[in-house]
Amino acid sequence: MLLYEMTWEAVSRLSPDTPVVFPVAALEQHGKHMPLFTDSLLLGEVVRRVSARYTDTALFAPLQWLGNSDHHLDFPGTLSAPPRVYLDMLAGFLENFIAHGFKRLLLLNGHGGNIVPINQVVFETRQRHRTRNDLLLLGATYWTLGSKPNEKNTDLSQTEMGHACEWETSMILRLDPRLVHNHRQVAEVPFGKGFEPANRGWITKDRSEPGHIGNPQLATAEKGELIFKLFSDDVSALLDRMIAWDGRSWDG
Repeated sequence: MLLYEMTWEAVSRLSPDTPVVFPVAALEQHGKHMPLFTDSLLLGEVVRRVSARYTDTALFAPLQWLGNSDHHLDFPGTLSAPPRVYLDMLAGFLENFIAHGFKRLLLLNGHGGNIVPINQVVFETRQRHRTRNDLLLLGATYWTLGSKPNEKNTDLSQTEMGHACEWETSMILRLDPRLVHNHRQVAEVPFGKGFEPANRGWITKDRSEPGHIGNPQLATAEKGELIFKLFSDDVSALLDRMIAWDGRSWDG
């Protein structure tokens, strides 16, 4: 079910146990070969595939394209909500639908810079409703839900999501190859280790002059289709767990 197609009366008739999905992404630089809207295009396609499987069992809000992208602001075209503004906006999404009576809410993420704000919002919202034992508040990033595309296709070189990398470039090639520019001529930018396992504060220019991280030269549309399928299946599996949750237990 797509929220933007519904009337308020139709929403009011839904079970309060209906999972509600809030897709959140970004508009930010993706190197010299990829469009600014990459994260939103990719998450939009994942949600399109998943929502087609849940036409009457889950509710999907419109994709929120503005993200927390301050670390990319050295690159023209990037739009970013300041971190604390972004926290308030995401919290508002959850509070709106808690007020509407819904109990199973998912912030589904498609941008690395949103991960920390989403986790913080889910934590804080639960504290505000600490007398409730029937709320399921989740944050999830679609590429961290279990699948490892490189294990399904050994032609995939990368073992993790980068930025305008082999994985993302392959996915855009699958969606619309017109949006990818000369990726075969783009040099690899290694992921690096930074100061792992410590968490280092960084901006993109610390790691990459052209803006990408990874190896877009290796991207193909065929790889992109596999990646979309795996990640869409992962999101569907999470929704199935939300639907099956007994409304009380810690595990699901």
